[in-house]
Amino acid sequence: MSRTGKAARSRLAERLADRGLRLRHMAVLAALVDFGPHVQRQLAARLAIDRSDMVKIVDDLSAAGLVERARDVTDRRRVTVTVSPAGRALLDSLQADATAVQDDVLAPLNKRERAQLTALLARVHGHLQGGSGARRPSR
Repeated sequence: MSRTGKAARSRLAERLADRGLRLRHMAVLAALVDFGPHVQRQLAARLAIDRSDMVKIVDDLSAAGLVERARDVTDRRRVTVTVSPAGRALLDSLQADATAVQDDVLAPLNKRERAQLTALLARVHGHLQGGSGARRPSR
């Protein structure tokens, strides 16, 4: 599983690099689209990215016009980050790239096998998250 995940991430990272982006850029855009505007520190915590690294990532995205930053008028230390329309459009394209990589990685599997793999991985993930997604095998 680890080698397969690493190979898939590497393929997606190559596609992103062709656009001058890294996986963390995509993760920030996706989080902002999924969860809305965030204070930069909270965004770093949500994504488990060091705050100083987050500053660089947001700087990159801001310079490209993909996010907008605004200082909180009541607390100048707080910076709120919002995805721009260009950032949303780019994320749609990046998600298409991610889907293409996924389709390439899963090419040896037919539709039924892909559905089975997805269901099994969801159960394992649910178990690791402590959720009810894991069923115990019968004895």
